[in-house]
Amino acid sequence: MRHDSSEETIREVLTGTKVWAVVGCSPEPARDSHRVARFLQERGFRVIPVNPEADEILGERCYRSLADIPAEAGVEVVDIFRRSELAGDHVDEAIAAGAKAVWLQLGVIDGAAAARANAAGLDVVMDRCPAIELPRIAA
Repeated sequence: MRHDSSEETIREVLTGTKVWAVVGCSPEPARDSHRVARFLQERGFRVIPVNPEADEILGERCYRSLADIPAEAGVEVVDIFRRSELAGDHVDEAIAAGAKAVWLQLGVIDGAAAARANAAGLDVVMDRCPAIELPRIAA
């Protein structure tokens, strides 16, 4: 499996979804996960932060895990800001939660987890950043 996702998949995930759970979202404004979540919010996405150490991030209630997010929240994409060796568990949670896609951030690579997500019918974007890809596809 390639570590890179097709242009078509990237475009589809960024233009065809609105509700993103950001796993590993930091309350610290200087952290990449916080900046990317804020970027998505500023462009009209609903961001649901997932971090067991925070109660609220970017004005949204923060959940301890993906499983804690109510189904009615309608999470479509699970954006994973965790080390590669931890990403697979979150991909499996995304599959169980009924997400449409998983997005593994720059440097987050787990081919086996991506294959499981694909086999379950989810779109997979790996080793990419939506804050880079969204402006690029809009150009």
